[in-house]
Amino acid sequence: MRKTDLVFWTFLTMTGLAGATTVFNVTQTYSANSPNSELYRQLDLFGDVFERVRSDYVEKPDDTMLVESAINGMLAALDPHSSYMSPKNYRDMQVQTRGEFGGLGIEVTMENGVVKVVSPIDETPASKAGIQANDLITHLDNEQISGLTLEQAVEKMRGPVNTPITLTIVRKGKDEPFDVKITRDFIRINAVKARKEGDDIAYVKVTTFNEQTHANLVKAMDALKKEIGPKLRGIVIDLRNNPGGLLDQAIAVSDDFLDRGAIVLTKGRNNEETQRAQARPGDTAEGKPIVVLINGGSASASEIVAGALKDHKRATIIGTRSFGKGSVQTIIPLGANGAIRLTTARYYTPSNRSIQAKGIDPDIVIEQELPEELKSKTPEKPRGEASLRGHLRGEDAEAAAKKADEAKDAANKDETNKEPVKEESGSSAYVPKEPEKDTQLQYALSFLRGTATGETVAKKPATPPASSTEGAADANKSTVPN
Repeated sequence: MRKTDLVFWTFLTMTGLAGATTVFNVTQTYSANSPNSELYRQLDLFGDVFERVRSDYVEKPDDTMLVESAINGMLAALDPHSSYMSPKNYRDMQVQTRGEFGGLGIEVTMENGVVKVVSPIDETPASKAGIQANDLITHLDNEQISGLTLEQAVEKMRGPVNTPITLTIVRKGKDEPFDVKITRDFIRINAVKARKEGDDIAYVKVTTFNEQTHANLVKAMDALKKEIGPKLRGIVIDLRNNPGGLLDQAIAVSDDFLDRGAIVLTKGRNNEETQRAQARPGDTAEGKPIVVLINGGSASASEIVAGALKDHKRATIIGTRSFGKGSVQTIIPLGANGAIRLTTARYYTPSNRSIQAKGIDPDIVIEQELPEELKSKTPEKPRGEASLRGHLRGEDAEAAAKKADEAKDAANKDETNKEPVKEESGSSAYVPKEPEKDTQLQYALSFLRGTATGETVAKKPATPPASSTEGAADANKSTVPN
C-alpha cells in the first residue's frame, strides 16, 4: 500500500470519529475542478447523511458506532476478507498472531450457560492447579458466568501475568462445587502438535500460522527424528482445517522442507509490488518422503505451504480440494482507532498459478466418510472461497470475464454463450477425532509405507518450477493471508 493511501485512511478515520462536520469541512477545501472532484462530492454526501442521522434519528445514535459501521460497510463491499477492527478486536487479533498471552492455560467451550473445560494445556497454571477435562466453571472470582458469552468469559480469565483469579468448579463425582485459586502466567499457544505413528512415521499437525509456528515445527521435527531414529520412513504434515495466519510463517515452514526455488509470489495492484520468496538450502526432513493432508478447511497460509511443496514435487498432497483463498491481507494500524484488514495482493504458487476461488487439488483424492449422525446436518455443497458473497475473483476468471465482455460488445452476443472459468466451491472438512477412523490419515500412512491400496483419483503433480535467483521477499509479520 502506498504511503499516501495510509495517510488518507488514518486521516479519514480520525476525522470521522470527530463528527460529520469535520468530514464535510475537509472535503469542501478541494476545488470543484479537481480530477477527484466526484470523489469529494461523494464524501460530502457521506457527511450530509451522517449529520442527518445524528440530528433526526428517533434515538440519539452512537457516533463511534456509526463511523465504524460505515467503514466496515465500505471494506465489506470490496471482498469478504477486508474489514475494520475496533481497538479491542485489533488487540485480540494481535494475541492470536503472537500465540502468547497472560492467562490460565485451558481450552474451553460453552455448554448450558457455563464454561466447560475441553482440556488443560500441559505445564500451565491450570494444569498445575489440577483443572481437568470436562470440569464446569460456574463462577469467576465469585461472579456467575451465566449470562456471559464465551468470549466475555475468556476475556475475564485472561489478564496480567502474576495476577490471581478464583474459579468455582463443578466436577462429576464431587458432591459440591469447589474453588480453585490460580495465578495467571504467560501462555504460549503451540500451533504444532506432533507424534510418531507406529515406529516409522513422523506425524506433524499444524493448526494455525502464528509467530510461534516455525519455531515449534523445527522443535517438533528435531524431537521426532531423534525419537524414531534410522527407522524414519517419512513425514505426514497435516494442514486440514488450518485456516491460515501469518505469511512469513507459511514461507518459513515451506522453506523447512525445500532446498531451493521459489516458495510463493505475491502480486499487488502495481508491478513494482510483486515479491518472490525463495527457499534457502537445508531440508529438516533430510530428503525423506512427505505427505501433506489438506481438505476444504485448509485455507490461505496452508495453501501456500501445500502449493509450494506440490509444485516442487517435494510432497504428495492427499485429501480433498482446499478452500481456495489466494489473497493476502495487510493489517494497517490506525493508532488508537484500531486497524483495518485490507486485501493488498494475490499470491501465486511457484508455478505462477493463482488458486484464488479455485483451491489446490490433491495429487490423490481421498474422501472422508461422514458418520450417519452428521450427514443430515452437513450442507450438500461445502463452502469454499468461491461460495462467499463478493469474493475476489481469480485472475483467470477476471480475464475470462473481460474477454467475454469485449466479445459481447464486438459481436453483440449474449454473455451466456461464453464459457466461464470454473471457480470451485470447496470440499468436505470433516476429520474424525480417532486416528483409526481417519481415512485420509490412514491412507497417508499406507502410502508412505508402500502398502496403499484401493481406488483413488490420482492427479499428476505439476512440473517443478525453474529456480530463480531473485531475492527473497521481505515478509512483514503484519501481513496476514488469513
